[in-house]
Amino acid sequence: MKLPRTIRLDPSDTFVFERAAEPGEWAVSGAFAFWDEDLGALGPKQRTALRAGFLGLGTFGWSTLCVVSFVTPAERAAAVEALAAHLVEKFGAPNLESARAAAEEEIAFAAALCDHPENTLLAVQRQVEDGQIRERFRTLHARDPAERGQDGLHATARAFNFVESVDDDEPVEEIDLLGLMKKTDRT
Repeated sequence: MKLPRTIRLDPSDTFVFERAAEPGEWAVSGAFAFWDEDLGALGPKQRTALRAGFLGLGTFGWSTLCVVSFVTPAERAAAVEALAAHLVEKFGAPNLESARAAAEEEIAFAAALCDHPENTLLAVQRQVEDGQIRERFRTLHARDPAERGQDGLHATARAFNFVESVDDDEPVEEIDLLGLMKKTDRT
């Protein structure tokens, strides 16, 4: 069995959402969070969550991407319980039993999104059409090396390639990555 798990490829989720999910949380679509909302009155970060967010079940925060991951029966049951607790606490479900039934439906829908190989990335796009929230899901797969090109350089193409320069006339540029990370952690 598989479920979506939040993933953070860069820090942008921490800027674009009111509350960002932590990487590694089990997730559901989260569209239900907007059912009783005045969609026209949403703030910018709430609109971003509506347009492109998965709802993490640990923090009840949002994530732009999820990754298809195997889930044990115990982890699935814990995800249902976490969502049910949030439905009672944040959405006013009348009791844990009815919240658990709704949570089971949401988890089943999330599992249906994961009919892909493990580590497939999932993205969601939502629009409001005729007063209804419409969801479209996309998958992002690693390309097969055979599809990347036959020459040696492009067969394993990445966004950036690092090459060693033997020209002594080039200026030396040093970057203290650890120092930059420490500064980022403090801010």
